[in-house]
Amino acid sequence: MKFGWILPNNWGVTRAADVIELGVRAEALGYDSVWVNHHVLNVGYVGERLGDRPYYDALTTLTWIAARTERLRLGTSVLVLPYLNPLVLAKAVATLDVLSGGRVTLGVGVGTLPAENRALGSDYATRGAYANESIAVMRELWTAPEPSFEGRFFRFDGVRFAPKPLQPGGVPILVGGGSRAALVRCARLGDGWHPMDVPIARLRERVRELRRIWDEQGRDGAPPRIVARCEVDLRDTPVADRSAPMVGSAEQLLDTITAYEQIGVSELALSTSTANVDRIRRLQEQFASHVIPHA
Repeated sequence: MKFGWILPNNWGVTRAADVIELGVRAEALGYDSVWVNHHVLNVGYVGERLGDRPYYDALTTLTWIAARTERLRLGTSVLVLPYLNPLVLAKAVATLDVLSGGRVTLGVGVGTLPAENRALGSDYATRGAYANESIAVMRELWTAPEPSFEGRFFRFDGVRFAPKPLQPGGVPILVGGGSRAALVRCARLGDGWHPMDVPIARLRERVRELRRIWDEQGRDGAPPRIVARCEVDLRDTPVADRSAPMVGSAEQLLDTITAYEQIGVSELALSTSTANVDRIRRLQEQFASHVIPHA
């Protein structure tokens, strides 16, 4: 099992440097990856949580961390594709992949905040179709010597695109979301699935469904990569309520990790829903000391 750490770029941390330091620290502690969140505006539930406190940009944050690390993979959990132009995004992501030495993983989703779509001029009703086309556009730009595309939202030909990502086949794309539409999107267009806070029993069912759809789509070779995002908290004593699977004693967490591995999860992206940087630092270190060496 690999372990990633979700950074609190979305929690209104006053000092941006603290968010960066948590990412750099993750590499020193032995984590495999760091992940950042994505929204543009503090509206809806984001606005209720943050007010006017900062929500730092996803790719900018990863770029700072890339410059100060060497092996840590850099992930998004998740970029809301309907907020973004896929040609511009493809350029930014490819550039980050080159600058980081081929370390980017792109988690993507469709979003659930109509008010943010309206403000950004994005049609909430067509967000699924837009996301599907965005993935196809980025794949074309990243892999084709002379990219061309004819779709509902984007059309281009006679263009060149550089730099290409360093990773063969382009930057790996993980599709977020738990609906059937998201699983179909994953099987048709993605390299893997990025479920968020799904109970283990439910996750087991959804993985079975994803693999059925994966086969129906004629995807040969390896099964989809599964990187599960979950809330983490390490307690001194066992907890009775296991509704949050990665909250408990070290022994309980190790049992949960085994259960995730049996389902087919290859990496856990660990989230801490707090702006308390000191608490995050302590938990980062405790998990690295008491759980990772035994997993």
